[in-house]
Amino acid sequence: MERLEGMKVFVQVVEANHFGRAAEALGMPKSRVSRMIKEMEDYLGVKLIQRTTRKLRVTQDGENYAAQCRYLLAEISAIESHFPHKAGRPRGRLKVSMPTSLAHHAVLPEISQFIHQYPDVELLLCTSDKNVDLFQDGYDCVIRAGEIDDSTSLIAQKLTVSAWVVVAAPTYIEQFGKPQNLDELSNHRAIGYLSQSSGRVADWHFLDNQASVSVKMHEVLRVNDTDTYVNCGLQGLGLIRIARYIAQPYIANGSLVEVLDQYPSPVMPLSLVYPQSKHVKPSFRVFEHWIKTVLAKE
Repeated sequence: MERLEGMKVFVQVVEANHFGRAAEALGMPKSRVSRMIKEMEDYLGVKLIQRTTRKLRVTQDGENYAAQCRYLLAEISAIESHFPHKAGRPRGRLKVSMPTSLAHHAVLPEISQFIHQYPDVELLLCTSDKNVDLFQDGYDCVIRAGEIDDSTSLIAQKLTVSAWVVVAAPTYIEQFGKPQNLDELSNHRAIGYLSQSSGRVADWHFLDNQASVSVKMHEVLRVNDTDTYVNCGLQGLGLIRIARYIAQPYIANGSLVEVLDQYPSPVMPLSLVYPQSKHVKPSFRVFEHWIKTVLAKE
């Protein structure tokens, strides 16, 4: 039990990146927290944390150990939750990552329902357009867009698919007209979206009589944030290509107009990715059910 308590303390220190804040969150004296970390380093024979008078730095050994501690503690929590005296409402921390646009446009408008229904689940919702490392960063699950590489340590469960749509503001159409076919795209301007994972702007892909067609757009501006990208489209600066779940509210209120809808785009799958485990936390199971319900509305 002492070793497990030490793991919990160490993970808290790593996540807080501060001994004092970790001690406060744990309800322990700072001196005890510091002593437990020192005892753990002595036991393992490695330096986990480099200390200075102003800050601390987690070593590579410390990062690796923290990732394993998170996994082990999650396994123990899941095992214990199946016993009668631990049964009841799902509880504990659940760390989730998802694309920023999905969070802003589909998940956050519904999140109060989850919080109200599961008040004992401490949901840590992180948004990023980059692929995070589940094990290294201590995530219980992530939602990823696009095809998922096969993995023996991860499970990828497809949640839904979303189509890409090309849209423009009425002011853009008034000034430059509405493209009627793919050939006319060469006469139009677009906003480029820089992928945060690759750092490049992708060509636009369409299906024309079942054949895949790639179009390189004339970009007047490039951005790397989804909200900025949508705002550029709303201002009439150029055509933009976004997921339908983002575009639909703007199409409904007339602030964006769909163009080239006769040329469908390849669909983009959204998947829930999580580590393989015989013991799954009840908090994850209720989140899994809830997120499926939310995305089914899109």
